[in-house]
Amino acid sequence: MLANLKKGEHGYIARFERYEKHSVEKVWSMLTENDKLATWFSELRIDELRKGGIIKFDMQDGTFEEFTITDFKLNSVLEFTWDKDLVRFELYPEQDGCLLVLIEKIETITDHTPRDLAGWHVCLDVIQALLDGRKIEREEEWKQWYEKYVVAIKEVSV
Repeated sequence: MLANLKKGEHGYIARFERYEKHSVEKVWSMLTENDKLATWFSELRIDELRKGGIIKFDMQDGTFEEFTITDFKLNSVLEFTWDKDLVRFELYPEQDGCLLVLIEKIETITDHTPRDLAGWHVCLDVIQALLDGRKIEREEEWKQWYEKYVVAIKEVSV
């Protein structure tokens, strides 16, 4: 299911929701423990897990981009800058697992926006697959979702 995209007061908001059949703590560890984070987003590494802390993005050319953690609540909220945008993960306990919400606040739609949204979409699918003991072919999945996000972005940015 595509992210819910809408125009906000200051740009755009993409909201992804995934129900996980795993505890908040287990899903939180996928988001915040570097060894687990590397299994679904190998370029990211958390240097300091706290509000004001740093997440590094390996540009794969020997350089790193630093993102600042702007909101943090243990087992509940991880929000950080993403270039000019914000990425926020929220976890909510449910009866037999938890709800994982990813919100990206997008300042300006660019040609790269559907790539990022398809990327986040596949990352969430990979997290779910890993937790369930499955594997996903990322490249094929990404291509499929990228095309859908190109259309969705055109519709919301009209």
